[in-house]
Amino acid sequence: MTRTTAHLISHTHWDREWYMPYERHHALLAKLMNELLETLEKDERYRYFHLDGQTIIIEDYLQVHPEKREILEQFIREGRIVIGPWYVLQDEFLTSSEANVRNLLIGHQDAAKYGVISKLGYFPDSFGNMGQAPQLLRQADIETAVFGRGVKPTGFDNMVGELNSASYESPYSEMLWESPDGSSVLGLLFANWYSNGNEVPVEAQEATSFWDKKLADAGKYASTPELLFMNGCDHQPVQRNLADALETARKLYPDVDFVHSSFEQYLQALKPSLPEDLVTVNGELRSQHTDGWGTLVNTASARVYLKQMNQRGQTLLEKGAEPLATLAYLVSGKAYPHALLTYAWKTLMQNHPHDSICGCSVDEVHREMIGRFEKSRHVGEAIIEESLKTITGVIGTANTASWGESAVPAAVFNTTGWERSGTVSVDVIVAKRYFKEGPNPAAIVEALDRLPLDLDNGRLLDSEGQTISCRAEDLGTQFGYELPDDQFRKPYMARKLRLTFEAAQVPPLGYKTYAWIQSPDVRTEAAASPLRLMEQGMANDFLVIGIREDGSYDVTDKHTGKVFKGLGVYENCGDVGNEYVFRQPEGDVPLTTRGLTARISLAEHEPYRITYEIVHEWEIPASADAAFAEEKRKMVPFRQRKAGRSSEKVPLRIVTRISLEAAGTGIQVSAKFNNQAMDHRLRVLFPTRLAASTLLADSIFEAAKRDIAPASDWINPSNAQHQQAFVSVSDGSAGLMIVNKGLNEYEVLRDGRNTIAVTLLRSVSELGDWGVFPTPEAQCLGEHTVEFAVRPYAGDAAEPEAFAWAYQYQAPWFTAQTGWQQGSLPAEYQPLEWQGRTLALSAFKMSEANEDVVLRWYNLAHREQDFTLKAHFPVQAAYASDILERRNHREASDEGILRSSVSKAQIVTYALQPLQP
Repeated sequence: MTRTTAHLISHTHWDREWYMPYERHHALLAKLMNELLETLEKDERYRYFHLDGQTIIIEDYLQVHPEKREILEQFIREGRIVIGPWYVLQDEFLTSSEANVRNLLIGHQDAAKYGVISKLGYFPDSFGNMGQAPQLLRQADIETAVFGRGVKPTGFDNMVGELNSASYESPYSEMLWESPDGSSVLGLLFANWYSNGNEVPVEAQEATSFWDKKLADAGKYASTPELLFMNGCDHQPVQRNLADALETARKLYPDVDFVHSSFEQYLQALKPSLPEDLVTVNGELRSQHTDGWGTLVNTASARVYLKQMNQRGQTLLEKGAEPLATLAYLVSGKAYPHALLTYAWKTLMQNHPHDSICGCSVDEVHREMIGRFEKSRHVGEAIIEESLKTITGVIGTANTASWGESAVPAAVFNTTGWERSGTVSVDVIVAKRYFKEGPNPAAIVEALDRLPLDLDNGRLLDSEGQTISCRAEDLGTQFGYELPDDQFRKPYMARKLRLTFEAAQVPPLGYKTYAWIQSPDVRTEAAASPLRLMEQGMANDFLVIGIREDGSYDVTDKHTGKVFKGLGVYENCGDVGNEYVFRQPEGDVPLTTRGLTARISLAEHEPYRITYEIVHEWEIPASADAAFAEEKRKMVPFRQRKAGRSSEKVPLRIVTRISLEAAGTGIQVSAKFNNQAMDHRLRVLFPTRLAASTLLADSIFEAAKRDIAPASDWINPSNAQHQQAFVSVSDGSAGLMIVNKGLNEYEVLRDGRNTIAVTLLRSVSELGDWGVFPTPEAQCLGEHTVEFAVRPYAGDAAEPEAFAWAYQYQAPWFTAQTGWQQGSLPAEYQPLEWQGRTLALSAFKMSEANEDVVLRWYNLAHREQDFTLKAHFPVQAAYASDILERRNHREASDEGILRSSVSKAQIVTYALQPLQP
């Protein structure tokens, strides 16, 4: 007879900040770690402690107790304290693809300092799991993942489901988990949560009651006699008498081996005994086979301002600091700022734990997050500024014959993976005067103010001497300063211009240079603009936009002839839920701006862009009604609340600007509003009127295909879901894609029109979960600006050009003035070129270990894609790499060109070893 083994793994799930501010949790962490070290020193029977899979705990502890470093390192090296592989336990869907990779990479780098890294994909409390996790884990040599959510049988309160459920996804807590590319790991579900072995009793009678239930519950789902018990929970102190409790259990249950275990030991025992009939679960784990109330997806719309700041912060590092610093190294040899970038990423990722970025903590937590976002941004901006200065310093503008010495050149950088066209604004200095610190330089200001600027005779030229349509604005005389490397700071006054124009066909990862010429001799005319102004509308070669009296708009795709009508209606409804869960009041009928007359005016008409402004003067209920406060005080569960909306109204004025660019294949929209209402949700609606049962949503390293209708178990009226850059619906011949900046929640309504609804704001007043935690700042009162875009396309799935447009929409342009100078770089340049139509570039950076140029793509298609890569800089060797940036094997190249094929949904990384510049 096979004996049962009860593996007890001691741990604490450490939410770094949540229902208390960070420093309150920090103080508790210091206490916990002191007790842990003392227990490990004094009790040899207490063998292991799993440090929650995140190395940041070590950093936080040593901030308070640096004198404990030596003993902490000793226990880590002995394997008694198990660390890694992550830096933080992130929310997977609200952090970008590259942020998830950096989290694993930096976690490995930090753990490697101690010589021991836990090779376990640890997702104990993620609010759903990304579909590409198995592929990412396998690339990091991780073969097993453990997770607490995403697969039935756990519900909102973590209760075990029934085995006879028709949609039960696995008969066991053990299963195989497979990514879209076919990569697979062993998946372990905490079917009885990660606290099923918590606070084990020592006294025999209590222990009998405890173990009778726990052994039965674990055995209900286990496929082997190796049973897993997690001895810990959220912020759980060390159970210092665990060894005594296990001695009691051994006496009571002689047929069970009770072991104080580690995940490594548990897996060594588990894997040989696994049955052959393990079920394979595929892709994203989003708890679709549940009642829909426990997915916690509405954290994607709690405190939207945090998501917006995070999107800007991630993009600044991924599409700004990293690629520009890499380019600066390649063209000049300027050292890549590894340490600064790691610091910027770590500071940003301190906002990525699930209770932080999800916006589901107390107000103090989220106030502190704003400072971290800004700190990371400031470091990123400093790296970008230095990199741009270095690159523009070696561009040979004097080689451009059509400009002349009086030209004011500037470079426009495209750091995305596709050729790009769009409207940019560049601020340039046309005259500068330095002055010494101290006296007011009034005379300098007056002289610069008198400087004649004949904007009518000024022209913007590209490097071929062609005139570019441009709007030049005189910004006047402004203060500035320089910080030279070899002398004291240098203040100056400068006369500035702002040049706004279309930068056309800027190469991927490259730049184009332009020059402002103030000369009456330059008489060439700019090419005719494809933009056309219509009565309350606009058009270019791709789209026709008509604006209705209520401010909604019709978009015609000239390629397909498809007309999408009545887009951009705003919807508002009540919300008596909390930071975790949206709950519309019973009987509440949403309000919309459909039929509400809007004030429409032309705001901009330039050759490069037309913009309309639409103003809605709206009134909505001021809050929930009076019953709501009492329901919250009494902890009435959100599903049982009877509160409705107040009869009092407050104004909601929405100012929307809709822009169409000359080369735009989509329209860009921004909306500003001052939220004075509480307990409500604001969305924007896009009725597609397309017959479709599935959609595509941008997720982590994939465009995830999801069913529009949820599983049969789903009873929640809302079916909101996560997105990164876009959500898209197609009927096979035409499609509509809605793109966003930091608006991570959407829903495709089952209204007969497959309307895409994107959440712009959700105002709530409490944390929710296990106690009474008021969060008045989660009402998000005050000024807000949101940005989104609309892009029609042809085909049965979004074409790569549409994907590219969506990703580029999220990425900023970078610009810098340069001088009239000799230089080694041409006026237009790109460091690499590649072919692979369905491949999306996600990283262009450098490896700290080898100083290799690291490039990463992922295949958006579920079919194989041919790929070629050629570098325009000297390369010693090219290696196939992975997300840990290792040199796995050397790649053969033909005349400097790499050729390979990329499998469906595959993530590929190459490491190019450059010759020293």
